[in-house]
Amino acid sequence: MNAAIYALGVVLFVIGVAVSIALHEVGHMYPAKKFGVKVTQYFVGFGNTIWSVKRGETEYGIKSIPLGGYVKLVGMLPPEKAGDPHEVRATNTGLFTQLVADARHAEYEHVGDEDMDRLFYRKPWWQKLIVMAGGPMVNVAIAVVLFTIVIVGFGVLKPTTTVQGVSDCAISDAEAGRACTADDPQTPASKIGLQRGDEFVSFNGTEITSWDQLTRLIRANGDREADIVVDRDGRRVESRVATSVIARASLDDPQRTEKVGFLGVEPEQRYQREGPGTVVDVMGDQISATASAIWHLPNRMVEVTKAAFGADRPADGPISVVGASRVAGELVTVDEPTWGERASRLLTLLASLNLFLALFNFIPLLPLDGGHIAGALWEALRRGWAKVRGAPDPGYVDVARMLPVAYGVGAVLIVMSVVLIYADIVNPVRLS
Repeated sequence: MNAAIYALGVVLFVIGVAVSIALHEVGHMYPAKKFGVKVTQYFVGFGNTIWSVKRGETEYGIKSIPLGGYVKLVGMLPPEKAGDPHEVRATNTGLFTQLVADARHAEYEHVGDEDMDRLFYRKPWWQKLIVMAGGPMVNVAIAVVLFTIVIVGFGVLKPTTTVQGVSDCAISDAEAGRACTADDPQTPASKIGLQRGDEFVSFNGTEITSWDQLTRLIRANGDREADIVVDRDGRRVESRVATSVIARASLDDPQRTEKVGFLGVEPEQRYQREGPGTVVDVMGDQISATASAIWHLPNRMVEVTKAAFGADRPADGPISVVGASRVAGELVTVDEPTWGERASRLLTLLASLNLFLALFNFIPLLPLDGGHIAGALWEALRRGWAKVRGAPDPGYVDVARMLPVAYGVGAVLIVMSVVLIYADIVNPVRLS
């Protein structure tokens, strides 16, 4: 049964990824067509064409490698100044110069005179901005919708004031995960006999309304004695015990440790539906965490490369679509979740993936969408400044000059993908 559910999770995740990619490309294609740009191809995937159909001037299809997609917007590269866009200069010397010339020629191979007003590069900068930002913004919208469904519909796991477990020994965060020894001090919660199912009523006379409130009260208590009242099967049980002092991560700065009071209980987690405000908070936290992950991606790729050849694989490191599919399979099977929990976990994974795709595509380097967005903004700045100074219009920004960078970035992305996929096969991230 678990094998079937695991496979179902993988299949549903792959379908979700394909739909996300397809909608990303729609985010480019729809405004492009509205602005009159000629769109000749819309494909999900790369490699050999599995299926395609032509509707009007656009060919729609699916390709064999589901690792992305593309929309062919005619005229993204402007022709060389004072040159015929259909001709290739014969005087080009040097590899990259020739590659740029060939790319310009390929851009206009199937462009007729009637299409000259429909070329992408000739559109106003703000239309280019909308077209190129449309794809990543669709991914942001998908993330918002999916996080809303999870948070408002299914709810999020939140700690309650009910005890889930009692620790046997008091050890610091740095030693967390190891077994207790005879030399470790007994936890205060264990000393007074707190049990699973006990619900906190008050701590030192303060009524307990949330786990976060209780945590801060315990930490602030240091090694002083505390009066604790819990509800146990409908009756109140009162205890008095001195809390321990151990080194734990700061609540305000997880990178810093501090010595705080410690009781030794774990809360019971329950799903609680939240409102739109929580969605906004979660999106803010996710954007910050995703941006940080992208910023540190080069360092994390070094860790993944080492893991591909035998080192330990960080559980919070980057993964490929292959690795994410395996994680999806584990999410719907680990800890024997309910069907609601399975759906919530898959939707959360897809939401996080869409947010990553959006922010990654905003990086201002070709061939990513952010490279074209940067070109459109630079064009607006140059033309605006020239207009203010009364200088001649500098014309369109020639993004073709950045093609050598695009080839380099593309090569790096291919190598990263190969390393990630290989690592996900030989040393995958596991949840259990």
